[in-house]
Amino acid sequence: MRQTVKIVLSNILRAESKLVLAKYKPKVVAITGSVGKTSTKDAVYAVLSKVAYVRKSEKSYNSELGLPLTVLGVPNGWNDPIIWIKNILKGVWLIIWPHKYPKWLVLEVGVGKPGDMRTTASWLSTDVVIVTSIDKIPAHIEFFDSREHLIEEKSGLIKTLKKNGLLVLNRDDEAVYGMKSKTKSRIVTFGTSPESDVMGRDFNIYYNEAGLPRGITFRVEEGGSSLPVFIEGLFGQNHVYASLATLALASGLKLNALASIDALKAYDFPPGRMRLLDGINSSLIIDDTYNSSPTACASALKTLGQIESGPEAKYRKIAVLGDMLELGKHTKEAHESIGALVKEHVDILVTVGPRAESFRHGALEAGMKEKSIVQFVNSVEAGEFLRAFVEPNDIVLVKGSQGMRMERAVGEILLDQKNKRDLLVRQDLEWLAKK
Repeated sequence: MRQTVKIVLSNILRAESKLVLAKYKPKVVAITGSVGKTSTKDAVYAVLSKVAYVRKSEKSYNSELGLPLTVLGVPNGWNDPIIWIKNILKGVWLIIWPHKYPKWLVLEVGVGKPGDMRTTASWLSTDVVIVTSIDKIPAHIEFFDSREHLIEEKSGLIKTLKKNGLLVLNRDDEAVYGMKSKTKSRIVTFGTSPESDVMGRDFNIYYNEAGLPRGITFRVEEGGSSLPVFIEGLFGQNHVYASLATLALASGLKLNALASIDALKAYDFPPGRMRLLDGINSSLIIDDTYNSSPTACASALKTLGQIESGPEAKYRKIAVLGDMLELGKHTKEAHESIGALVKEHVDILVTVGPRAESFRHGALEAGMKEKSIVQFVNSVEAGEFLRAFVEPNDIVLVKGSQGMRMERAVGEILLDQKNKRDLLVRQDLEWLAKK
């Protein structure tokens, strides 16, 4: 019964969204991939919002219900039928009565099972499609026959491009770059490869005067020019690629490069995605708790490993890693591989969840000492341990799949408890009520 109601609701909202798009004719940017969609969405929003009235997908609304919610500009009703009725009526009101509507929509488009992208393509028409990156072992892979099957599913978004549309592709990702053959639309590429239309280089971590890491810097080259980029308050390759994808979009739209780079300084990066937070006892937290996959986890560990101790700041590097979910038959192999990588970049490993036992096994096989590994059943227990364990100048990376609720561990050692709901991911009442 519940599934039937959801299907009916989805069909109504999609039909309304299609009519709303036809009436108001906004430009649509759709972003897909298995890594970096949300970061790219927020970076694109930061740049486009400087030149036009823009709406973006909120809180990773990338599902069969989420996209229509963004198009209609209404909230998720969760289990409240009154809100869903209001949402449907709001859609009708948008259709029959003129409203001020965004000039641009920036949509994050995900897939959870075969056929999802075909459903999206049946009603969505786009002006720009951005494809970020595809994991070697992507999230949701257990629902697909193979990685190639999932890649084909995601590439279906390209079919939504209008005749004069723009396709923005990651030149460093062979699977993504291979999608160029699926369209005759104009293509702009980004990445670190010299063949990229918009190329990033000289990536560094920015340190303040006290020797504490505070952000990332790099240079971007395009059309013979080379410009510096600085983003404060976050780390990680995913934010570099999000910035490069956005600057590739700006190039394709003929936007001013300096103004676009300046807009990235105001990049309202989302919680739980390599966000730098102050922790208790003068520690630092790298909060990457939104979700996890093998590629994203490896990237986060490498970033932690790149942080250098200065003359006034010696760091103890702690990785708190929760299970990576929805990997199917690849689960054990993927966790052991990450465990081996931990040995290279981390002083102390804290594992959370039953699958995380393979993190431990991989780390031990790589030569990490048993005394440097601590195991917990859930994120609450891990957080309680960290609260007593964290020392001054510790840098604590926390990461895990959504279902592991690793933000609860971050909450235990977060310094700014008053603003916890703004700083951490999944702080809506519906999420907080879940066990």
